[in-house]
Amino acid sequence: MLEARIQELSCELELTRKKLLSQFYIDTLTSLPNLYKLRYDLEEMNDFTLIVVDIDNFKLLNDFYGFIVGDFVLESFATTLKDEFKDAKVYRIAGDEFAILKHEKMNFYALREYLGILIQRFSHLCYQYAQTEIFVDCTFSSCVSYEQDDIFSKVNMALKYAKEKRLKFWIYEDMMQLSKEYEANLKYATKIRKAIVESSGIVPYFQPIIDNKTGKIVKFETLSRLVDKEGIIHSPNNFIPVAKTIKVYDKITTTIIEKSFEIFTKDPFDFSVNLSFEDIINPHISEFIITKLKDSALGERVTFELLESDQVHDFAEVVRFFNEIRRHGAKVAIDDFGSGFSNFSYIIKLNPDFIKIDGSLIKNIDVDKNAQMIVETIVDFSKKLGIQTVAEFVHSSTVLSAVKTLGIDFSQGYFIDRPSPQVSS
Repeated sequence: MLEARIQELSCELELTRKKLLSQFYIDTLTSLPNLYKLRYDLEEMNDFTLIVVDIDNFKLLNDFYGFIVGDFVLESFATTLKDEFKDAKVYRIAGDEFAILKHEKMNFYALREYLGILIQRFSHLCYQYAQTEIFVDCTFSSCVSYEQDDIFSKVNMALKYAKEKRLKFWIYEDMMQLSKEYEANLKYATKIRKAIVESSGIVPYFQPIIDNKTGKIVKFETLSRLVDKEGIIHSPNNFIPVAKTIKVYDKITTTIIEKSFEIFTKDPFDFSVNLSFEDIINPHISEFIITKLKDSALGERVTFELLESDQVHDFAEVVRFFNEIRRHGAKVAIDDFGSGFSNFSYIIKLNPDFIKIDGSLIKNIDVDKNAQMIVETIVDFSKKLGIQTVAEFVHSSTVLSAVKTLGIDFSQGYFIDRPSPQVSS
């Protein structure tokens, strides 16, 4: 009797163990095997081909329609995958990422042909929710490697590469050395994080701006540089994208403002600081700027430059910020005007004190008639609104002469002087 009861309890325990194990390996939304199951299966197999598929712009779809519709799309897409890959295992490995594990090792050319067919089959999938048609596209990635070690990482690197390059699929190959590139990027990100967090690595450089009528230096633009422990100076084009990725970009802005205010407290020149739209809508940075203006006597001498190449999604927020800093005497400028989505309504909405004409229009203005006409239009329009203009990228005496002839108020560029860590007249 006791032995029978022990046997019964053992069976129940085993069933419970299997049920818990099954739950651990199953995605609850789609009922597909999950990432843990995929990793387990990869360890058990020798010859296989791993394909990862990601739904394009799923976050946008989820935000627009709501999570209920988003879940419906994920479930529907999972069903589509199961129907398509009856001879393979299908997994859901992340929010909008799925994996297909085929029981054969495909060579590069066979895999490329196969993914090309899949792209055609999975193009513009249509799912009907209530009375709404929802269209879905996706991106594929896979790997052909001599070693199956880190296969999952390699396929994910290929997926990220395809996404960055806006390709429909990409196949990782050992010769690509993406892993070495990722390792180098990781080391660079670590170097940047250390320099930014310690603040000592973020250094302001200053480029003089002259009055075209007098030829004298009247102000300086503050530019950011990163100096690492080896003394190497890094351009913002290199470190700012990385800083944004690792979520320390706001530290750069506040450090540059802090250091430039400290320097120009002792120096009599006017100065300007660059801001992105991302800076303006960041409450921490906007409050930091207002506090600096309140606590210093520099409000009348500082100009904040908004990058024109940054797409402004909320003009009301920018105008509110501009009005607030103007209350403390600060001026505003649109930087790089002519480089992005320039239009004159942009100027009217933001009502800047200065327009800085982008170097792409200035650099050949002494010989480029079309550039001359465009700049002349900008200058005439600005003068009618009482806005002063600044020419960027003035790199020769002939360009400076053309800039003066067109009536531009100020100039900056290598012909005048290069950016320097010191303010000098």
